[in-house]
Amino acid sequence: MGRILLPFLDMMRFRSGPQDLPASRGFTLILAVLYISGGFLAGNVLNEPDYAQRAMMAIAVQLTFIILLLKLKGFQGRNEQTISALSGTGFLFGLMSVYLLSLVNVEKPQGELAALYFVLFIWSIAVDGHIYRRALSSKMATGVLVAVTIFSINFILLRTLFG
Repeated sequence: MGRILLPFLDMMRFRSGPQDLPASRGFTLILAVLYISGGFLAGNVLNEPDYAQRAMMAIAVQLTFIILLLKLKGFQGRNEQTISALSGTGFLFGLMSVYLLSLVNVEKPQGELAALYFVLFIWSIAVDGHIYRRALSSKMATGVLVAVTIFSINFILLRTLFG
């Protein structure tokens, strides 16, 4: 299990990138299903009925956007590894996020929990930026710009469709 988890933990520590994962369609599919299932898990844990649909849409936008960017740059051969990297790290960030959100008590202020959640959010954007940077052979600033752009598109779409 550690051999499977370690590359994703290394990516989350900026020590490796998608190129360190196998270019395997089966591996990518398993990770994508795991990533999507995390949305269903979060919806159940947080008791939000439309959370799974929102998570699936956000994941679809993210993966579609990066596939299009890779195609535009002529790096289609990197699709599987990039999707694997985003899915694996996304699933792990999702688990951490669900854990933190499950600790929320709406009846009392929890500033430290809010700060921790914000740090987790910034960290996830930075890791996505790192993955995009490696996949697109660009600078970290470009990778982070791609991550923020995808987040912004998702935010606007989700607010428009789900309120």
